[in-house]
Amino acid sequence: MNETSRILVVGAGHGGGNVVAALRMGGHEGEIVLIGDEPSAPYHRPPLSKTYLKGKAEAATLKLRPESWYDAENIELRLGQSATALDPAVRTLTLGDGTQLSWDRLILATGSRARRLAIPGAELDGILHLRSLADSDRLREAVGPGRRLVIVGGGYIGLEVAASAIALGTEAVLIERESRILARVACEPLAAFFDRYHRGKGLEIRPGVDVEAFEGQGGHVSGVRLAGGEIIDCDAVVVGVGAALCDGLARDAGLACEAGGVVVDENGRTSAEGIYAIGDMTWRPMPLYGGRRFRLESVPNAVEQGRRVAADILGKAPPAHEVPWVWSDQYEVKLQIVGVPFDSHRLVVRGAIDEAKFAIFHLADSGRVLAVEAVNMPQEFMAGRTLVGEARVVDPDLLADTNIPIKEIVQRG
Repeated sequence: MNETSRILVVGAGHGGGNVVAALRMGGHEGEIVLIGDEPSAPYHRPPLSKTYLKGKAEAATLKLRPESWYDAENIELRLGQSATALDPAVRTLTLGDGTQLSWDRLILATGSRARRLAIPGAELDGILHLRSLADSDRLREAVGPGRRLVIVGGGYIGLEVAASAIALGTEAVLIERESRILARVACEPLAAFFDRYHRGKGLEIRPGVDVEAFEGQGGHVSGVRLAGGEIIDCDAVVVGVGAALCDGLARDAGLACEAGGVVVDENGRTSAEGIYAIGDMTWRPMPLYGGRRFRLESVPNAVEQGRRVAADILGKAPPAHEVPWVWSDQYEVKLQIVGVPFDSHRLVVRGAIDEAKFAIFHLADSGRVLAVEAVNMPQEFMAGRTLVGEARVVDPDLLADTNIPIKEIVQRG
């Protein structure tokens, strides 16, 4: 590709912020324009439900890079701007103010947004979601001593918000429509541990319950009505029921898409020449799992895809595929997950669940390590990255025996 060509990046989250850096640091000398619908330059989002929500971090400390860096690197920021139309044939992008931008390469990094509940009362003030800095600022004002918060959704975001709210003195109730929390993202033993742990901290958890409507007074939410008629009084509600993909731009432009998002190859190429996509809204191949496709919602995934896209655009060898991983901090618990438990056949617990120090290994029927969920066991997490990444077959009895150091198990090959 011509080193002076023009690259547009749509989406100023982790993916967009990191891919422009990879392009410039990799030697691209042409124009780079980063377009984002928020007024802020790219920033770290994980602290929004944790340290930032608890007031232990300020907005300025969350930025991936200071805005002066973009000036120094000659990267144009178009913030507070949304893209409304994409024409792959003539290579133009239309912004919300009517401006049309031409491009030689285009990278979609539009991510996802918080899913809304389409039920009566959903428009009331005090019904909050957590996806952006502005969302976290609103939630900051809604928690504290003497406040009662209802959280709808028992995934990781809901549990992180609950932990932060309770740490700030808020009374919290969590409602989950499934029969247990973390039903879609964690194995049963891990979910059961977090259920007990949160209850021990004072969180009221109501599984197997549907929300029917939000009640309000004076335009502000005052309660959550459950199926059956029970009303839970509250001062605010956080809805954390998953993400809706921001893939409309790609779909409207005719790019190949599936239910899981925009279809890309291992280097982030879409079905349209010159257009790439990275991050939460991509339906990507998983080389470590036989090339099957999956959608990964994680910062490491967005960063990895951004590096591979940058290398492809610059005509360089792609970096090695990384093992997928995510993390979650709740109270004093650090959960680190590596891999994806596709076709998990057996679970092996290493450590003591009751002591909040354990790791759950997911094995295929061959004994291959597919994924590891590690709670307060960083060495097991790091070992898991090797075992999963190298598709190791390990004796389950060795994994369960804490008298054998995990490093020794890894070294045995």
